[in-house]
Amino acid sequence: QVQLVESGGGLVQAGGSLRLSCAASGSIFSFNAMGWYRQAPGKQRELVATLNSGGTTNYADSVKGRFTISRDSAKNTVYLRMNSLKPEDTAVYYCNAKRWGLGDYWGQGTQVTVSS
Repeated sequence: QVQLVESGGGLVQAGGSLRLSCAASGSIFSFNAMGWYRQAPGKQRELVATLNSGGTTNYADSVKGRFTISRDSAKNTVYLRMNSLKPEDTAVYYCNAKRWGLGDYWGQGTQVTVSS
């Protein structure tokens, strides 16, 4: 049973920073890719950033240059460093892990609120 546990969300002022963590129940290299998605009220869930097992990253245009996804394999943890936060970054952030051909796994989500 795969478990993904997010932490690090909270309330921050515009221009501030947060670091989200996603701890996996097993080796993160057992997944083909891991990433972060977010869902704002009344909107669809959208991709924020992904990191595949080979180390390639991908970012939504709206967060390029501000957010950085990284991993610590020793801790089986993926991070999302968020700088220069904007009110429009307010959302529930979800950790995702993919095993091609087997499906997706999701964490429970962590709330990020950016005040103006």
